[in-house]
Amino acid sequence: MNRQASSWRIEAGALLALALPMIAGNIAWAGIAVTDLLLIGRIGAQGVAAGALAINLFHALLIFGMGLVTAAAPLIANERGRRRHSVRDVRRTVQQTLRAAFLFVLPAWLLLSQSEGLLLAMGQQPDLAYQAGRMMHGLQWALLPFLGFTTLRNFISALERPIWAVVIMLLAIPFNLLAGWLLIFGNAGLPALGLFGAGLASSLSSLFLFLGLLAVILIDRRFRRYRLLGRFWSHDRERHRAVWALGLPIAITVGFETTVFNASALLMGLIGRDSLAAHAVAMQIAALLFMVPMGIGQAATVRVGLAHGRGDTAAVGRSGWLALILGFGFALAAAILLIAAPRLLIGAFLDLADPANARTAALAVSFLAIAALFQLVDATQVIGAGVLRGLNDTKVPMIFALIGYWIIGVGVGTLLAFPLGMEGLGIWLGLASGLGVVAVLLLARWAMRYRLGLVGSS
Repeated sequence: MNRQASSWRIEAGALLALALPMIAGNIAWAGIAVTDLLLIGRIGAQGVAAGALAINLFHALLIFGMGLVTAAAPLIANERGRRRHSVRDVRRTVQQTLRAAFLFVLPAWLLLSQSEGLLLAMGQQPDLAYQAGRMMHGLQWALLPFLGFTTLRNFISALERPIWAVVIMLLAIPFNLLAGWLLIFGNAGLPALGLFGAGLASSLSSLFLFLGLLAVILIDRRFRRYRLLGRFWSHDRERHRAVWALGLPIAITVGFETTVFNASALLMGLIGRDSLAAHAVAMQIAALLFMVPMGIGQAATVRVGLAHGRGDTAAVGRSGWLALILGFGFALAAAILLIAAPRLLIGAFLDLADPANARTAALAVSFLAIAALFQLVDATQVIGAGVLRGLNDTKVPMIFALIGYWIIGVGVGTLLAFPLGMEGLGIWLGLASGLGVVAVLLLARWAMRYRLGLVGSS
């Protein structure tokens, strides 16, 4: 009994040691996005609107690509579980993941280069579409270095040494702020490039992230022995296929999740300006809180993957259940905060003393009440997906995502919002119901696989 309790304590310590830097890295990533918003905001409302169009279009492809390269983490963790000191196979996994990222980026660049036409086809205003297209001409080049950085971050995380990624991301925040200040407004004698400068600054910041983490990996002796640049152009067809087989369903899954939130914003726009503003505020608060369970899910992928690789069913169970319990505990605390102090949180984004914001604030309070439930199911689904990725199980969760996010989430939300007249509250209830369905399905699949000992197949 004492030995079993000790195993759980050791696993809890290992999981937290990996999850905390992952959470910090996620929050730092959010910080980079905040500096972008602050700088673009100084251009004016027109610039913010055009920038939002460009960033949303860019992020749709970025998130898909990040899902693809996420395959590196469970593949490396599984390999290290089988052979603790494996070098060649780990190196080849990283190299083939970078190759897959490059192959994805080529058509993505072509698509993003036509952003103005795409936005016009979506019915956006011509002047906003033109400005968004200008920003994209500078922003699209961020795609490849950021996916390269994400791949390297997955590599060091699978080695259970994620702290360097956090350091580089924290350094990137002031770098991004300085680059934007110089290029957007033409400071220090440089030409003022406006939104194009904002996009270019983001691309330079992504290059900073990639080159900074690559330099650490090439210098630090714990990473240097993997010789990631050794025989870089050699092709490993089997491993390349494995990256796509595991990563493509992850990419499609996160694509379903991302686009359903984009769709909810579009639906809010049909209801009215106050509903859309309240939705944006409530979603920003929920997204910030989401960084914690997302980090726990990323850590769980590695811990479950290590146990899966060595065929240790008991350790797989400890890693998975501890991650789910830890994430649910945080989500419960977050839910209490959202219910107890919604106006305090909303006040960080809106001037609550301004009567013009009264309706927006009231709507945001009602949305945050749904977001309290949202936290519980969102934490469960993101960590559930993480533990299943550790088992190389990504295809069935992709189907769950389609059913939950689009069929249930959008379907229920649209029904409640429009025919039943619940408006914005109906859309949020739809999102919560969709996430709830995905959470239940993922949790049931994890429990079934663990109970039946299905840790070697997907």
